[in-house]
Amino acid sequence: MEKLQTVAVHLHTKRSKEMATIHTSLAFACFVYAYIFISSHARDVPTDSYATLGHGDATPSGSNFTFVCDPKRYSRLGLDMKKFPFCDKSLPYDVRASDLVKQMTLSEKVLQLGNTNRGVARLGLPKYEWWSEALHGVSNVGPGTFFDDLVPGSTSFPTVITSAASFNESLWKTIGQAVSTEARAMYNLGRAGLTYWSPNINVVRDPRWGRAIETPGEDPFVVGKYAANYVRGLQDVEGTEDFKDLNSRPLKVSSCCKHYAAYDVDNWKGVVRETFDARVREQDMVETFLRPFEMCIKEGDVSSIMCSYNRVNGIPTCADPKLLNQTIRGVWDLHGYVEASVQQGKVREADIDKSLKYLYVVLMRLGFFDGSPQYTSLGKKDICTEENIELAREAAREGTVLLKNVDQTLPLDADKIKTLAVIGPHANATAAMIGNYAGVPCKIVSPLEALSAYGEVDYKVGCADMRCRDDSLISPAMQAAKKADATIIVAGIDLSIEAESRDRVDLLLPGFQTQLINQVAGAAKGPVILVLFSAGGLDVSFAKNNPKIGAILWAGFPGEKGGPAIADVIFGKYNPGGRLPLTWHEASYTEMLPMTSMSLRPVDSKGYPGRTYKFFNGSTVYPFGYGLSYTKFNYVLKSAVRSTHIKLNKFQHCYDIKYSDESYTPSCPSVRIDDMECKGKIKFEVEVQNVGDRDGSDVLIVYSKPPEGIADTYIKQVVDFRRVFVPAGGSKKVKFVLNVCNSLRVVDYNAYSVLPSGGHTIVIGDNVISFPVHVNFSNFC
Repeated sequence: MEKLQTVAVHLHTKRSKEMATIHTSLAFACFVYAYIFISSHARDVPTDSYATLGHGDATPSGSNFTFVCDPKRYSRLGLDMKKFPFCDKSLPYDVRASDLVKQMTLSEKVLQLGNTNRGVARLGLPKYEWWSEALHGVSNVGPGTFFDDLVPGSTSFPTVITSAASFNESLWKTIGQAVSTEARAMYNLGRAGLTYWSPNINVVRDPRWGRAIETPGEDPFVVGKYAANYVRGLQDVEGTEDFKDLNSRPLKVSSCCKHYAAYDVDNWKGVVRETFDARVREQDMVETFLRPFEMCIKEGDVSSIMCSYNRVNGIPTCADPKLLNQTIRGVWDLHGYVEASVQQGKVREADIDKSLKYLYVVLMRLGFFDGSPQYTSLGKKDICTEENIELAREAAREGTVLLKNVDQTLPLDADKIKTLAVIGPHANATAAMIGNYAGVPCKIVSPLEALSAYGEVDYKVGCADMRCRDDSLISPAMQAAKKADATIIVAGIDLSIEAESRDRVDLLLPGFQTQLINQVAGAAKGPVILVLFSAGGLDVSFAKNNPKIGAILWAGFPGEKGGPAIADVIFGKYNPGGRLPLTWHEASYTEMLPMTSMSLRPVDSKGYPGRTYKFFNGSTVYPFGYGLSYTKFNYVLKSAVRSTHIKLNKFQHCYDIKYSDESYTPSCPSVRIDDMECKGKIKFEVEVQNVGDRDGSDVLIVYSKPPEGIADTYIKQVVDFRRVFVPAGGSKKVKFVLNVCNSLRVVDYNAYSVLPSGGHTIVIGDNVISFPVHVNFSNFC
């Protein structure tokens, strides 16, 4: 859970009598909620407080509040709205926001900073609570949102790591749209805010990180694409996606991409996030840690960025002018709010004014001041709808990954399977399926309940709890498996083992779970299916290699409809097509390097291996992008552009890059991407043929490989992906258009993004298709 810390901020101002020292709370130790958001007076905030609107305005329990600048509202308050230019709709938002801030005293300004804005009664400005969460559904984490008898719950979609495994951009956006509709409906009912601190788009550098559950995985491009699509789903008002003035573009709700940047250590062997100093090469910052945030801003047009807990190279991220103002607002052009106002513990009143203006502009874009007529009809009927619940089920099915399927163990034939042994600590999972940053789900259906519809079930838990500290319950589970037509073991880990503030120390199943699985499989009469719940990878080599275990499914943490989704896959109502968004390493990987080593590239002097599929070249349990299907797909490359010629002008110069063989030097090794227009395209078309007897979806992951011999660069990198549905016996042609610079770029040691000359390679999947793309430069000096 996001936490608040208290620091002292000194104001250099002539109004010393009003306030000389302000005690403020900063979420994450200085806290940028896209402007580095300074809170006044650290205090406990009631969990049912979303907006206490003064003088008879709406309270959490009810609702005569419409919007701030409603003439009837000002009349009720006994105020003349005409005296307040900030309510003049004919003026631009920035002008109105400036007027509002100018009318406040310093003391009043201070009371508007932080997650709880206190409001100014004399101006008719109500209180507003900024902190709401919507990671994978509207959550009651944070004081801005709550559930009660009127709104008892909201749709709980799969956790992010599970949805990411679908590799389906349209699904991610659709989930965002459903979540924002429920959020708007709850706002209308006085149960939620308009600003949501989601999504978490930190790249998972180390498989031990406890917050992997909240993220889209280890690839920065995939993470960035998830961010852009989910943010668009949350924020976009239909018909205004291409609004000319992005600083006034209407918002459905406000989204926040977090945590910026190089944050992925929470609590590992006594090293905690609040004091951890991430020592990061600029090369890794540009190539990996910053890229999802750049995509979130440039492609998603997010309205808020939250800084992280940690330091990066000695500087707190929330007080780093380069990361904040220079990069976010300067280079990436955020249409939201950033202000590096906390430096050396001092802040000027002008800095406060600037921060408040950014805040109020966003609230104006949200309709808080002028209303949003297109959303006024939303209410209870739009929460937990059948459509949204079915979307949660579909998302869980699309995110399910088939890891093993020997001799077509799956799908099970429902006509032949009369009895089922359902075993394991997650077999009757409910709350565990929805993970963290979750609200109250509409209705949870466990695997046990869903599987019971397919036959007579003998349920044995096998372990007293997830840590499975004793083996006393294994024998009854074995006896159940001996009698059943099929055995389904549902095991794995949960938030007691991997979570925020809880990093793992190993990659193994806890306690006696391995023994439970092996002994039950050995005793089973019928086929054995292992279903795993986890976010990060698990070393289940024993199960992969056990011939008695016919199939393995990874379900992640599949949300409120996880049970039916798992049953759909097991009994063939759905053909799985998910792919792992994380590498599943062998257990020995964690013994090779500490979690605190931030380098992604191998460190030969210390014997550290590379991190993520881009830099790790050792053996794995299951690689990034792995996943099977009940059908078989073939691929045919129909067409491809295999070279690109770039003519340089007199202002463009060749740039040296390092090769492993120092005697090899191309005539023009590379050109800096910042010096290029980058209009070149790589176009190709792939025909996907379903040659099996089942309809199914396939994920085409497209990678690029750099020219051979370039030193200190990636093995391969994702540059595009597409999930396509192909009926049995059918085919589908898929066209790809890649930008040459974006897809073939290399970030060198000095953190320059360059386009190398020579023979690059485009690879689809696990080398199913590959073809060369040659880059030429001419007319260089």
